[in-house]
Amino acid sequence: MALYEHVVISRQDISPQQAEALNDQIKALIEEGGGSVAKIEYWGLRNLTYRIKKNRKGHYSLLAIDAPPAAVKEMERQLGLNEDVLRTLTVRVEELDLELSPVLARRDREREPRREEFQS
Repeated sequence: MALYEHVVISRQDISPQQAEALNDQIKALIEEGGGSVAKIEYWGLRNLTYRIKKNRKGHYSLLAIDAPPAAVKEMERQLGLNEDVLRTLTVRVEELDLELSPVLARRDREREPRREEFQS
């Protein structure tokens, strides 16, 4: 089986729960095709660089996938038919990176209070 990283951007007017449900739907499609999803990261509602179908923002998600090419092709076909999906990108990789992605790692660093601020 091949290894893939898949990013999906969904419409801004769906709820975060609906975006998570879309991730679950993708996972079910991959497992149905004989593959597995090693990691799912929901990056939240983020600004788009340019408008896509009149949307200025989108719900971003990253999935690490280990699946046969046929299952990935079927997933891409199904997502192309889904009206809530703005864009997808699937990239074949040599190995899956199961650590926290740079997007979430930076967000966590920004949320941590600085230790110097609390020391007097």
